[in-house]
Amino acid sequence: MQVHLRVAVKEDCVRLMELVNELALYEKAPQEVTVTLKEFEDAGFCENPVWRAFVAQVDGLIVGFALYYTRYSTWKGCRMYLEDLLVTESMRGKGIGKLLFDRLLIEAKAKGYNGITWQVLDWNEPALNFYKKYEASVEGGWLNASLSIDQLLNIK
Repeated sequence: MQVHLRVAVKEDCVRLMELVNELALYEKAPQEVTVTLKEFEDAGFCENPVWRAFVAQVDGLIVGFALYYTRYSTWKGCRMYLEDLLVTESMRGKGIGKLLFDRLLIEAKAKGYNGITWQVLDWNEPALNFYKKYEASVEGGWLNASLSIDQLLNIK
């Protein structure tokens, strides 16, 4: 099996959204995916893209991706924020996630980021084990907080 890594292009967005929905199902939150294909495309392929991604292809089909953006920490400076790293279920365990993560490491070094941050669910043992191989620090103690678009619009 030959895996081809490359930078995502706009034409990949339909497949990327399929994989995003697969991830949401895996994480038991499919109802949380509310972004439209147009919003996703516009955010990644506008004049000043919000996100960038690498895709992994096998036989022309995208089987995984790593999507990131720049995050600024007042404590650490510019850091890569890994939003999603996903390999479709049938292709897991074949080293594709490692290829994608290693590509992110190269990108983070090349762009001069002061590190990489991401979230991982505490019950996702395969992901936790994957990141432990890189000696990643997994911190407890922080809780996620957010406001939805409906909440934003209702704030007076």
